[in-house]
Amino acid sequence: MTPSDDRYDAVIVGSGFGGSVMAHRLAAAEPKLNVCLLERGKAWPPGSFPRTPAEFQRALWAPGEGQHGLYDVWSFSGIGALVSSGLGGGSLIYANVMLPKDADSFVHDTVFDGPPRWPIDRADLDPHYAAVATMLSPVEYPEHLLAVTPKARAFRAAAEGMGLVPTPLAVTFSSEDEEPGTPFGEPGDNLHGRQRYTCRLGGECDVGCNFGSKNSLDYTYLSAAKRAGAEIRCRHEVKLVAPDGDGYRLEVVDHTDAVEGQPPSVPPRRLTLRTRRLILSAGALGTPYLLLSNRSSFPRISRMLGERFCGNGDFLAFAARCREPLESAVGPVITSAVRTPTHYIEDGGYPVFLAWVAQMLDTPRIAWGARRVGLHLLWRRLTGRRERNISFELSELLGDPSVSAGTLPILGMGLEPPQGRQKLRDGLLDIEWSFDRARPYFDSVRGTIAELSERLGGRFEDDILWRLNAVMTVHPLGGCPMGATADEGVVDPRSGEVHNYPRLHVADGSVMPGPVGANPSMTIAAVADRFADAILAEEGRL
Repeated sequence: MTPSDDRYDAVIVGSGFGGSVMAHRLAAAEPKLNVCLLERGKAWPPGSFPRTPAEFQRALWAPGEGQHGLYDVWSFSGIGALVSSGLGGGSLIYANVMLPKDADSFVHDTVFDGPPRWPIDRADLDPHYAAVATMLSPVEYPEHLLAVTPKARAFRAAAEGMGLVPTPLAVTFSSEDEEPGTPFGEPGDNLHGRQRYTCRLGGECDVGCNFGSKNSLDYTYLSAAKRAGAEIRCRHEVKLVAPDGDGYRLEVVDHTDAVEGQPPSVPPRRLTLRTRRLILSAGALGTPYLLLSNRSSFPRISRMLGERFCGNGDFLAFAARCREPLESAVGPVITSAVRTPTHYIEDGGYPVFLAWVAQMLDTPRIAWGARRVGLHLLWRRLTGRRERNISFELSELLGDPSVSAGTLPILGMGLEPPQGRQKLRDGLLDIEWSFDRARPYFDSVRGTIAELSERLGGRFEDDILWRLNAVMTVHPLGGCPMGATADEGVVDPRSGEVHNYPRLHVADGSVMPGPVGANPSMTIAAVADRFADAILAEEGRL
């Protein structure tokens, strides 16, 4: 362990939608607070996100194997989770949707065995939703871009009368008199020091935008936090937290000198930091795991630690071989949403290079096409026909274009019962989660997607995980739920302070006592903004 004299007024662990908001709000306080944000991953400036197979192979988070990539994949019984590792957290790979939690969904006692009343309501969050919108600048997908986005037009037409809702996206689009990909802003405005460009409609939102078009947290809250004086340390992974006098002690693994692609030959350097106030924002997997693995240091922590986990009802399916080309690789990943009483359904998309992958997966058709071309050429040779132009025949080798152009990914999320329980098994995070208890909710989502698929003139297809009685979430929630007392939750609903541990806070998706329903990013940020108000009031800096 390397001794350190680094002491702070506030240390924030994690740079997602909770940690970034906290870093900005606390760093911008007057009089100044000495604020440090720790992020285990690295910064991802424009142009650094993976695109080739080799780059994607290195883009996973496994530092013990020398991989310091963007994606961290977790597997549990019945449910898996995909989260991000990098400066900006999940905003680097999310689909930009900024929807608030529905007012009536703060109470759902009977829907799919839903959560009890939340300890806060929509009125408590409305001013904070407004503050988040000011920073992230979400806008609806521009009408002038619909003409070049077939999937958006088709989805909206098919969803007519099914509950279409305005769907703000935290993306900077070109204006009506500009071409997509127009430069905007100044490089000095963001912590990367790079030029940004308006959305090029390349469907790459979920694999990282290489043009800075997304208003992700690195360009917004984190850049503002850095300007306000926050110290941001990337590649610093927190392993231990414990009370320390009137504050807290952290033991941190420093991956700064790691050689990517090579397992470490010697253990990485470890640091000790101390802080008067500690905010854990490592996400609904990272924060509960950190507290569970250090539980002996927090003997009075609530028995609710690890409870009320859910995947926010995330579900993926496909409308396959639709009657019209949809070109799902054109446009942002999500452009529109349908709201029902229990779930949201949104159009999906993917990068152009994945359209080629989908087409190549149509191997039997391609192989048959190759045989047809070969037989055709042989017949010409035997009959003496000497045509030299075989362009049409070669086009047949691409197979049936309806495989890629006619297939639309459709995304669902909603009021899944928060019945998961996180715990440690052999020192590793594990989650008890029942597929059977969640199935009534997922059946309702599948029904809506099946109807939309039919309206699109396509065929409803489940993804492979559903056939294996499993689901994958990109929106894990719960584990440190809010509650008025330690019997009801891990943190209080005013400041996110951990019950029985003054100045220890949690501000991330783990504090949700149940599903958000809509895409949860805006609600996580709004809750963090609410917590920041309370902390700053306590500090006498509001």
